[in-house]
Amino acid sequence: MGFSLDGAGERLAPFFFEYPGAYRIAFKPAHLPFAQTIIMKSILTTALLFLFIGAFSSCVQSQTDRYVFVVTLDGMRWQDVFHGADSSLLFNTEYTSDTAYFIKKYWTPDPLERRRRLMPFLWSVIEREGQIYGNRDVQNNVNVSNGKWFSYPGYNELFTGAPDDARINSNAKIPNPTVNVFEWLNRQPAYQGKVAAFGSWDVFPYILNEERAGFMVNAGFEDRTEGRMSEQQRLLNRLQHQQPKPWLEAERYDVFTGAFADEYIRTNQPSVCYIGFGDTDEFAHSGDYDMYLDAARQNDQWIADLWRYLQSDKKYAGKTSLLIATDHGRGDAVKSQWRDHNASVKGADQIWMAAIGPEIAARGEVRTPMQLWQKQVASTIARMLGQTFKPAHEVAPPVAEMFRN
Repeated sequence: MGFSLDGAGERLAPFFFEYPGAYRIAFKPAHLPFAQTIIMKSILTTALLFLFIGAFSSCVQSQTDRYVFVVTLDGMRWQDVFHGADSSLLFNTEYTSDTAYFIKKYWTPDPLERRRRLMPFLWSVIEREGQIYGNRDVQNNVNVSNGKWFSYPGYNELFTGAPDDARINSNAKIPNPTVNVFEWLNRQPAYQGKVAAFGSWDVFPYILNEERAGFMVNAGFEDRTEGRMSEQQRLLNRLQHQQPKPWLEAERYDVFTGAFADEYIRTNQPSVCYIGFGDTDEFAHSGDYDMYLDAARQNDQWIADLWRYLQSDKKYAGKTSLLIATDHGRGDAVKSQWRDHNASVKGADQIWMAAIGPEIAARGEVRTPMQLWQKQVASTIARMLGQTFKPAHEVAPPVAEMFRN
């Protein structure tokens, strides 16, 4: 917008407000002070209007034009994440069926190369563009704060922002009495009806209290019928019931959980999505270190596929954060206890986490000595969306070091 004043003295020639590409307004003032007042008021009003619109648009975008995806690998040890395959387990025929095959696949004397063989996406893209916490070799510690060191208490702490040892003290299918961050987000106008969760373990609908929370939690061998459906989803519904059931009805293979989530994300495009993988924990309990490694490798591949899709889709690209975590650790001081986790197993409270996204500073493997807690994850998820997690109960703060500002 421009204007011009021609002439001298009190009376002036006509001048114009020009709006490029729109219109031109002629104004013929009779007196200079009066004309100047009108002009300046018009300019000021217009400027303030544009500033208000711009600020309002930025505010709306900051609250709604962000997305977050959360993935957990049940019981994935920090030792394997940061060191790669453990030779005392990989070379042991008690835990590895075909040692020659798996040694060739996962072993090298170099621990940095070894961890890249196991989790190549984590140790390439996320190491380069995001952050990874939990390497206790450099005193970068992440722990659970609950006193149980197994799954339901771990997931409760992850997603509610606080441990609850008094009420969450088993893996029983009891509806969680505490509001979790996904439920809280689903109550916010910007995210209502745009939250979804998928899990291999059939306890997730209780951990997240699906009935009260009001968003879809597809887990175990449950068919998916919510949201837009595709022929691919209908096929997956049928096929999951045809898989072998080594864990009976309690848990399906991660391949179906990953496929269910992938199909839903592509067809329904949620704003907030959780995916809980479980094969790592189940194979560890059965003492199959080879299958545990393969499960971790495949989980890493699915996470890579998810991230590539999110960065290629016009809705999600450049506006989406991804957080990866686990519910508990496993034994290591006594090697035979790598299969186990509970409060009597030393080291089962030791965990790790990783993140990548537009709000996350690219620091790679964080080697600064510090102490982080599992209970900080819930608030961290909310902050990735520009939100402050404020349920009725007290919660831990987000991981401030993770963010750019």
